[in-house]
Amino acid sequence: MSGTNHEPPPSASWIDRFWVRIPIVVRAIVMGFLVFAIVGSVAWTATLILVPAPWSIGVMGVVLWAYWRYFSGSWWPEATAGSRRVRFRATKLPKSVWKWSLTAALLAIVVLQSSLIVTFRIIEFPAEAWALGYDFGDVATWQVWLFILTAALVAGITEEVGFRGYMQVPLEGRYGPAVGITIVSIVFVVAHLNQAWAGGGGILIILFAIAALWGVLAHVSGSLIPGVISHTAADVVNFSYWWTDVAGAFDKRPIGETGVDAHFVLWIAVLPASIALFALAARKTLTARQEADDSQDQSVASLG
Repeated sequence: MSGTNHEPPPSASWIDRFWVRIPIVVRAIVMGFLVFAIVGSVAWTATLILVPAPWSIGVMGVVLWAYWRYFSGSWWPEATAGSRRVRFRATKLPKSVWKWSLTAALLAIVVLQSSLIVTFRIIEFPAEAWALGYDFGDVATWQVWLFILTAALVAGITEEVGFRGYMQVPLEGRYGPAVGITIVSIVFVVAHLNQAWAGGGGILIILFAIAALWGVLAHVSGSLIPGVISHTAADVVNFSYWWTDVAGAFDKRPIGETGVDAHFVLWIAVLPASIALFALAARKTLTARQEADDSQDQSVASLG
């Protein structure tokens, strides 16, 4: 595995000739990170600074729509439309794949939240490090929730498109799903190390694990949409509960102080159960997708 593509045609520019000689793992990481950062970091931050609320939310909605359209393969240049569609994965799924992939998407959220709860019953929840510092005191409740939903959509869409799409697809194609998902999950963790809440080995493990679950979800479903739904819903919970107190605050003390109680026993049971059920739903998703592909192939063959 050399990590490079075939030689470019003689008419290719020197930039293209240079680019294809870079190992594919580097190209995939750079491309995926840029696709995420264009809107996930740069455009979102610029919109919040330059456009007053609540108009910034509407502007960001338009930006996300254009982002989705372009990176799914629409618009100019036509020469890159095919590769953009491949990296974006499928957007139309059979009903059976939808059913199981959305079940897996929901279970991934349960895995993430139960992991956090169990972790912060073992160690003390560092509320100050996790606070985002937003002051919603003079903001209407509907605007707060609209902001949270928009922020969650920005993260859910751009991170899934960038990481599980443009980064993971070429890595899966070259190295297989296990290696591709692992590399992307490591990069996902590294990309979040600048966040104060990401400190501590336990949180980094959780971050890697949820990234891996979303990577598995993208692979078995063949689509980014279940992961976008899961990621967005998870971040609505994160933004409203863990990172702000809009939906309440975590006030449970570590079991070292309280002893093992019913709350801890409940969540320590939910965590492995949700992991096992996610694995089952992921396997069902892959099976449903393969059966749908086989049925389509048979239909095409019968027409021929």
